[in-house]
Amino acid sequence: MFLPWSLDPGYRREVGPDFVMDAEESKLAELYGLDKEQLSWRRAKIAQLGSAQFFAQEYPLNPAEAFISSNFDAFIPASLVIKARREKIESYGPIIVGVDPAGMGADRTSIAWRQGRCINKIESRRGLDSMEVVGWVQNIIRNDKPARVNIDVGGLGVGVYDRLVESGHSRNLVQAINFGGKPVEPPPLDEKGNPAGGPANRRAEMWQNLKRTLEEGRFSLPDSDSLQADLVSCGYKYNSEGKLVLESKQDLRRRGMPSPDEADAVALCFTEPGGSGFVRNANFRQDLRDRYGGAYV
Repeated sequence: MFLPWSLDPGYRREVGPDFVMDAEESKLAELYGLDKEQLSWRRAKIAQLGSAQFFAQEYPLNPAEAFISSNFDAFIPASLVIKARREKIESYGPIIVGVDPAGMGADRTSIAWRQGRCINKIESRRGLDSMEVVGWVQNIIRNDKPARVNIDVGGLGVGVYDRLVESGHSRNLVQAINFGGKPVEPPPLDEKGNPAGGPANRRAEMWQNLKRTLEEGRFSLPDSDSLQADLVSCGYKYNSEGKLVLESKQDLRRRGMPSPDEADAVALCFTEPGGSGFVRNANFRQDLRDRYGGAYV
């Protein structure tokens, strides 16, 4: 059972008449019902510990903050995820759907919906065969009318993708994404103008786009502990060429961690250059007109 620090009656500090809450403290007061005495104690403790992130490690206020670890260097820090969970942003623009299929084992088939600077929702199911995943995605296409459905075609996903295309869905709508494939964006250049660094593969590229978007701020994630657990579970390193390599699912299992299926589904919503939430394919608008009618766009 998780108990937040705010339940402890000893975590309070007297305030004077000149105590004024800053923007973050006002938001915490609204979200968690904290009073000025509690926020005064929090402010003093942060000053003592040296950072708000370290305070959250030692004194979590919600289950999500309990995921923060001081001895594991996650590629996406928990602080970024917590901030995005608290953001409330109105969604806008075309819907992009990320599909990370799994087989009949312990892994989950996870699907994420993105619209503008929001991941509107994420859903996961276990034990689905490829045709059941196809039916699920078909239903999403019919009801939600996404502009793009990005599917990881490693393993079970290639059968899902092939069946959707065979069913008449355009390749402009349904996109095959190979996590192990080459990045699509050009690598950064060194001082001599030669390629240097960048992500090692497509999966690392999409996770990098996701992380940069979270770092920019004003991005909303679902208030989900399971999604946070996935996002902060993945480690990283750089290879001999200075390219970003994410921890593989096999290495995660060796650490006793499950496959980060929900995080991969969210990352599949960041396939566009720079993580843009808008589909840049010039043909997608005509494809939407043909499929859903001119009124859609």
